[in-house]
Amino acid sequence: MKKFLLGAIASTTALSPIAAAAETEVQFWHAFTGRLGELVAAQVDEFNASQSDYKVVQSHKGNYSETLNAGIAAFRAQEQPHILMVFEVGTATMMAAGGAIKPVYEVMAESGASFDPEVYIGSVKGYYTTTDGDMLSLPFNSSTPVLWVNRDAFKAAGVDPDMDLSTWENVGEALDALKAGGEDCPLVTAWQSWIHLENFSAYHNVPFASQDNGFAGLDTELMLNGPAQVAHLSAMGQWAQDGKFIYTGRRNEGGANFRAGECALFTESSAGYAGISSEAEFDFEVRPLPYWKAVANEPQNTIIGGASLWVMSGHDAEEYKGVGEFLSFLSTSDVQASWHQNTGYLPITVAAGDLTKSQGFYEENPGTDIAVIQMTAKAPTANSKGLRLGSFDQIRGIIDEELEAIWSGDKTAQEAMDSAKERGDKLLRRFEQANR
Repeated sequence: MKKFLLGAIASTTALSPIAAAAETEVQFWHAFTGRLGELVAAQVDEFNASQSDYKVVQSHKGNYSETLNAGIAAFRAQEQPHILMVFEVGTATMMAAGGAIKPVYEVMAESGASFDPEVYIGSVKGYYTTTDGDMLSLPFNSSTPVLWVNRDAFKAAGVDPDMDLSTWENVGEALDALKAGGEDCPLVTAWQSWIHLENFSAYHNVPFASQDNGFAGLDTELMLNGPAQVAHLSAMGQWAQDGKFIYTGRRNEGGANFRAGECALFTESSAGYAGISSEAEFDFEVRPLPYWKAVANEPQNTIIGGASLWVMSGHDAEEYKGVGEFLSFLSTSDVQASWHQNTGYLPITVAAGDLTKSQGFYEENPGTDIAVIQMTAKAPTANSKGLRLGSFDQIRGIIDEELEAIWSGDKTAQEAMDSAKERGDKLLRRFEQANR
C-alpha cells in the first residue's frame, strides 16, 4: 500500500510534483491504550521522523484477544496489517497459521535491515524462536510478574513495610497482620492464571504441561493440577475466604484498586510500573515474586508475558523493507532502554539493559531491575522457558472459571484444577488434530 504525502488525491486530480513523492505505508495493529498507547505512538512518531521512505501507521484494535481476532479476520478478508501484536499465549496459534505469517528472520534477511538474533535476551528470545534458532516474531513488550508493595498501607496497619516478603509463608503472615490492622484489601492480583499458575509453576520448576510445556510437540497434556499448584491455590482460596485476598477480575482490574491506594500488596506485571509510577500518590516499591519455601529451596526463574510483533504475509517487497527497518529501529539500544525505563517491560536486548544500568536508572529507581534479575539469574529449564500450547487463550478462560470457583469456595483447589485439566486437554486434542 502507498500513501501520498499531503493527503489522498482524488482520481480526477492530476498528480503534482509534490504529490508524486510517496512514502511506503506500514500498518501496525496493537492492543495498547492509556500510557502504553501514548508511548507506542511516540515510538512510531520517532521512527517516522527519522526517515522519509516509510510511514508506520499505528492502530489500536482492542485488548490482546480482540487484537488477535481482528488480525485473523483481516487476513481472511485479505485486509491484514503488516505488523500484528499478539500476546504470548497466541504464539502456538500463530505458528500454526502457516501462510498467514512471514517469519521475522526472513523479513529481516530480505529487507537488509540490521538484525542480529544473538543480541536478544535468551529467556525472551526463546519464547518466539524455533528449535533451530530462527526468530519467528520480534519480542516487543515482554514482562514478568513481581510483587508491588504499598508501604503507606503497611504503616497505616502497623506492619513493618520492610519485612521480608520473599516467600509466600512470609506473605501469609503479612496478610494476617494487615487484616488485623484494619486493612480492607491486603492482597489483590492481576492476570491470575499467568501469575498464580503459569509463572508459579515455572518459578518452582514444576511442569505446567507435558512435552516441555508444549515446546517439544503438540501431543501435550496439562499438568496444572499437581501438588505444588494445588497447595498454592488452596492457600489463596483460604485467604479469599478470610478477606485477605480480594478478587477483582480476570485481567488487570485490580490495578485500579492498587493505584488508588486501596490495597497493600499487588501481584502484577513488571509493566505495572508505567501506571503505578504516574498515578500512585503513595510510597510504593517493587519486590521479587514470592515463592513457597515448602516447595523449593530457592526460586527458578519467572517466564514472560506481554506480546511480540508478527509480520503478516501478503504484502510486497518494498513494504517488507519498511517493516524490517521499523523492527530494527525498535530493537536499538536507545529505544529499548527508554521503553524499559518508562514502562517496566523488560529490555529485549542485553545492550539495552546495560545502557539502562550505565545511565543510573536502577540506582535511582530501586527495584526496577528485579524483573530482569528474575528472568536471567538462572538458565531456564524445560519447566521454566515458557509455554507453547494450542488454543491457550480459550484454555485460560477455562482456568479463570475454575479459579473463580476456588475463590468463592464452591470448589476445592484440587477439584478445580482437575476440572481445568480435563476441559483444557480436550481443547489441546482438537488443536493437535487440526494441525497434524
